[in-house]
Amino acid sequence: MLHEPAVEIKTDKAAAKKAKLGVKMFIAYTLVYAGFVFIGLSKPEWMGLELIGKQNIAIIYGFGLIVLAIVMGFIYNYFCTKMENKMNKN
Repeated sequence: MLHEPAVEIKTDKAAAKKAKLGVKMFIAYTLVYAGFVFIGLSKPEWMGLELIGKQNIAIIYGFGLIVLAIVMGFIYNYFCTKMENKMNKN
């Protein structure tokens, strides 16, 4: 029994724009993460300061980085799908 591909593989005309968006988002996240590392290296005492609900900056910033990565993933998916639908029409 032969199995054929489930979908026909074609050239993705949106690939270049999706890659460009991915690089921009990677740079943005890297800068935010670099801020976390910079604070940890240069002013480690700041990481222990309580900010919201008696949680310290390290916890808030760390969870913020995780949430930011998830949100950026959804944003990337949304815009990539939009580009694919627009540019890959037959």
